This record gives sequence, C-alpha cells and structure tokens, in this order.
Amino acid sequence: MAIEVTLRQLRAFLTVLECGSFSEAAENMHLSQAALSGLVKELESRLGVRLLDRNTRSVGASEVGAAFEPMVRRVLADLDEALEGVSNLKELRRGLVRVAAPEPLSCTLLPELISSYGASHPGVEVRFDDVPIEQVLANLHNGGADIGFGPAGVLADEAIEAHVIRADPLWAALRRDDPLTDDETVSWKALRDRPLVNYMPNLAVNVLSNVPPRHHPRDIVPVHRVNTALSLLRVRPGYVICPSMARSLVEGFGLEFRPIRQPTVTWRIAIFVRPRASLSPAVERFLDFTLESAKSWDEGKA
Repeated sequence: MAIEVTLRQLRAFLTVLECGSFSEAAENMHLSQAALSGLVKELESRLGVRLLDRNTRSVGASEVGAAFEPMVRRVLADLDEALEGVSNLKELRRGLVRVAAPEPLSCTLLPELISSYGASHPGVEVRFDDVPIEQVLANLHNGGADIGFGPAGVLADEAIEAHVIRADPLWAALRRDDPLTDDETVSWKALRDRPLVNYMPNLAVNVLSNVPPRHHPRDIVPVHRVNTALSLLRVRPGYVICPSMARSLVEGFGLEFRPIRQPTVTWRIAIFVRPRASLSPAVERFLDFTLESAKSWDEGKA
C-alpha cells in the first residue's frame, strides 16, 4: 500500500534538520511553530517511525531520519529539476521541434525559415528531415514529425490541420541553349512539345488540372527528386517545372528560369500540424512563427 505524504511535510522535515530548531525552521518556512511541528508529526505518523530526536536544547535526526534524509533530498531535487524543465519548455529556453518537408521546399524555403526561428529561440533544437511528401504525412501520423510542409491539397485527414502559407507561381527551368529563353516568359502551349522532367508526385492534380488539356506535355520523364530533374535537364532537352522560390536552386545548376503564362498556375504550399491542444510550447511557437513569417512573404520570394 502506498504511503501518502506531502511535499510540505518533506520540506518541513529537511528545514528542521538544516536549522537545528523548530523555531528557526518555522520562521524560514513562514509558518507558526505549531504548524511546522504538526507537519513533522503527520509525516512521522504516516511513516510509522520517529524521524527526529528532540530535547530542550536541540533537535536532530534519529537513526531512521538520518537514513531517510538523503532520499528526501533526491526526491525534492528531482522534482525541482522536473519543474524547472517544464518552465524552460514553457518559456522556450529548451525544446524540440521535428520538421519534415519534401523537395523543393527542403532546399529553398525551409533552411531560411529554420535558421530564422533558431535565431529567435536559440535554446530550441529543430531537427529537419527532407523526405518525400508521402513520408512527411506518415511521420505526422506516427509521431516522427511535429510539423510538416508540402503542397496543399495532398492531405485528407481530420487528425491533421493544414494551413496554406504561400501561393507560388510555377516557372520553367530551361537549358540555356533553348530558344524559349529568348523571351521573358513562356507559355504552356510552347512547352508542350518538350519532354517534362517531372519530380512532382501530384502533377495531374496540383498542376495539369489548371492547364487546358491541349497544352499538356506530350512526354513526361518521371524522377523522384528535383535535384535529379535539374541535373538531367543539363544533359538533355526538356524542361522542369518549379515554384518561383526555387530560382537560386535552378540557377545553381546553370539553367535559365522563366515564368509560365497562359495560364499562370500557382503552387499552394501548406504547413501540416496536429491540433494545437496536443502541441508542445516549442512546436506551437514554431507554427505561430511560420504563420507570422508567411504574412511578409511576397509572391515569388523566399
């Protein structure tokens, strides 16, 4: 059977030992001497042992009390550490946020966002996992991620909330020797006869559903990663569709980047997260930080 004692009883016991008298201990705990004595007597009664030896001149630990003292100190120290840990988490002096996102977000938008959050909250660790969108959603469900990013519309689950944070126009990455680079923009009609090197798993739903069927690409070369698509484009004819935020990534591969018009199609980016009631303070603050940052993002800028 568990013995019920209170923290006040344990602290009263230790304070008496530290002070060597009930009167001084009562003063330190802002209690009357009778109240303090009552706490110690209740503790001894519940334990069924005498913890203190009292006489007219001093008070000290009994044999059992001397053995009990270090145990009490460990319990109170562990409790103080736990309470401090909770306070640190609440005040964002410590914490962990696990973020998952697919390409091209993982190599464009996310590094800067995570860096900005880390500068504002240096005590919080952000772990980032660049994985396909299917794994992003799986990690959110199995607890492997706290925050996910990806194309809006890929999620159909009431257990996960989706907040659209950006609508980025789609551009075409082209080889420098492609005649289409002579113009400031390109059209879907002009692109249709070139092979599309595609890394987007939801191309039909998120992109082509917004383009007239007569302008759909006639040849699609599937790959899994945007870096692979851009690398392949360097050595073969074709084009790659990317959100405009990927400009630095595209140009890093030595390719040209042009807005696609007629029609303009936007790539809607969302942040995925569980309901707020289940979030840690650090994760909730990361969500708020992202939503607030998104307000200042101009279209086409990371």
